[in-house]
Amino acid sequence: MSTTSEFPADVATRVSADERATHKVFVWDAPVRLFHWLMVICFAGAYVTAESEHWRLLHVTLGYTMAGLVGFRIIWGLVGTQHARFASFVRGPRAALAYLRSLLGPRPQHYLGHNPAGGLAIVGLLALIALTAASGYATYNELGGDWLEELHEFAADALLILVGVHLAGVAVGSFVHKENLVRAMITGRKPLPPETNT
Repeated sequence: MSTTSEFPADVATRVSADERATHKVFVWDAPVRLFHWLMVICFAGAYVTAESEHWRLLHVTLGYTMAGLVGFRIIWGLVGTQHARFASFVRGPRAALAYLRSLLGPRPQHYLGHNPAGGLAIVGLLALIALTAASGYATYNELGGDWLEELHEFAADALLILVGVHLAGVAVGSFVHKENLVRAMITGRKPLPPETNT
């Protein structure tokens, strides 16, 4: 059965429990996946070129690109497809803590899209990227003192730490739920095991 044009919730109601374990459904659309991988490339490039005067223009260009990507993601988070919308995965600290606690139990909560902890990480990443880009813009254009440059460096380092937390979450989620989340962010498809929250 083809599911490329159907929402996962609709598919889930027609797939038996046995089929769900191996059935793959379309979750993340092309704009979300393209945003994700462009952001990975831009952040890595901007971080590596941060201390080089020779690569300053590339560093600034990557920073502006990241700012544009954040703007796009905010718009797509409001009007995009089901699992791209913030309303489908931003659930607050209580839901995130409940999800994290469930990972230690025999029946961890499973979400077809982003889980509540991942949702908070995404909001944090977008906010830190925006702060890093804004402070970088101000520093590059000499709109403030040294404190803006320090803020820019602090935000970039905090962003790197949060990226590390995000990667750890991807590794844990992939292991606990026996699914390859990196592959899912490339193909857009995820397995649909029993008791999956949409």
